[in-house]
Amino acid sequence: MPQGDNPVWKDYILHKEPDDETAPGSLKVHKDVWSPQLKNRRDILVYLPPSYEHGTWGYPVIYMHDGQNLFDPMTSFAGEWEVDETIEGLSREGLEAIVVGIPNSGEQRLDEYSPFADPAHGGGGRGDQYVAFIVETVKPLVDRSFRTLPDRPYTGIIGSSMGGLISLYAFFLRPDTFGFTGGMSPSLWFANGAIFDYIEQAPFTPGKIYLDVGTREGAGPPARAKSAQKRYPPDESNLRRMATLLESKGYRRPHDLLYIEEEGARHRETAWARRLPDALRFLLGVS
Repeated sequence: MPQGDNPVWKDYILHKEPDDETAPGSLKVHKDVWSPQLKNRRDILVYLPPSYEHGTWGYPVIYMHDGQNLFDPMTSFAGEWEVDETIEGLSREGLEAIVVGIPNSGEQRLDEYSPFADPAHGGGGRGDQYVAFIVETVKPLVDRSFRTLPDRPYTGIIGSSMGGLISLYAFFLRPDTFGFTGGMSPSLWFANGAIFDYIEQAPFTPGKIYLDVGTREGAGPPARAKSAQKRYPPDESNLRRMATLLESKGYRRPHDLLYIEEEGARHRETAWARRLPDALRFLLGVS
């Protein structure tokens, strides 16, 4: 069974301050992975949970977007999610997973994170190719290299903002692959809310769905408030609408659907980091 010692996977050196806590477990990086689907390259990060090096068993796998923001404060433009610390904490509760961080591609991020074109907001439309990259290129690479549980009940996809939109879409696009999904502050408004029609017409697929939003998503510092509201419109009503739609399709709260509104929370990494432990408890736990 793979042990994660393939020479193409190198140890990733986290850029932590000397007094920062470094979580047990290990972070690996595969440099310049080529995407035949998107015709570009990016590094792929894999976090192995604390017990990985001591055991022989397999682990659930969570694919997460905006990989620059997940583990390392030096590569994040607005703070990190502290995913490694979160998994380390959950391991003490008996919940562990391998986390695959897929960095965004910079200027192509908007195109890759939505399957729906939206010229008014600057892009979209390559979401199918991006999901295919994860399913057909990244997942086989990870499954070959590490001790994963490769079947759909143990394979999830999570992201925030546009990453939350593509995570929800991927769950319905590839029900053969993903058994759970998490959308943190998902940009459901993008492309005039095209995701609603898509999910309404999609067949029901068993699995777990986590959604959340902050009640001050459009707020920001006084000098930036106007532009922030334009870029991140308050989305509580859209999230409630999506939760209602999912319930009408057969997803039951709190068994396989969890929807959270965090009072006063804004559209930023620190909020998603704060909500991540409970999201993973729901998605990885038995309900």
